[in-house]
Amino acid sequence: MKNITDRHQFILEKLKRDGKVNILDLIEEMQVSGVTVRKDLKILEDKNLLFRTRGGGAINDPYAVDRPINEKQFINSEEKQRIARAAVHLIGNTDSIMIGSGTTAYEFAKAIPVSKNLTIITPALKVGLELSGRTNMDVLLLGGMIRKNSSSVAGSHALRVLEEISCGILFIGVDGIDLDFGVSISNLSEASVNQKMIDSAQTVVILTDSTKFDRRGLGRICSLEQVHYIVTDSGVNQTIVDALEDRGIKVIIA
Repeated sequence: MKNITDRHQFILEKLKRDGKVNILDLIEEMQVSGVTVRKDLKILEDKNLLFRTRGGGAINDPYAVDRPINEKQFINSEEKQRIARAAVHLIGNTDSIMIGSGTTAYEFAKAIPVSKNLTIITPALKVGLELSGRTNMDVLLLGGMIRKNSSSVAGSHALRVLEEISCGILFIGVDGIDLDFGVSISNLSEASVNQKMIDSAQTVVILTDSTKFDRRGLGRICSLEQVHYIVTDSGVNQTIVDALEDRGIKVIIA
């Protein structure tokens, strides 16, 4: 099945029937290479006909719902690791930083060199546990009710602590970046904590893989005018990069 039109029709029919497609299955069924299948999925995603996932594609947006963190960690995991490694270069030797919740933020925490002397504020349990054992780092874990889906705290306790904090850099993962709507996440209860972290930071760094662009989560956390850096992967559309940089945002491609 070499014709691109036939391949796309096959993928869409399988997607409509099963709700998802798997790259390995498509390679076998269409008798084409993995590179060809991935290109086909990218084209179909660009046409808003499917959503790419780890190992395939789906008919439903994997970020539109509040998925558990242990599910999200497998989506675009390689891209998230590259983003994390690129973002680490924005940290100075002695900085106070905040790290938000989510899988990309957790990858960022893991990528921080152990030699850094840092004070870290975070609402994310996994981030706090990852960094708390490092001798050069002091970790302030925000208090509040723990949300099971994200292993992160939310609520008034965290907000009260953030009222008393001014921090150098915030590194935060998101579920959507839209040129009109701004930056958003998929859960409303965490939106207020994210908003307050943004207000408390002198520099805001968004960590996001390229699938999050032109999408909107349920809760808006800030406008693009409040963002200083966006670190993403090479799948981002250059038109979007140009539009963001025209607004004064530095876009770093990992």
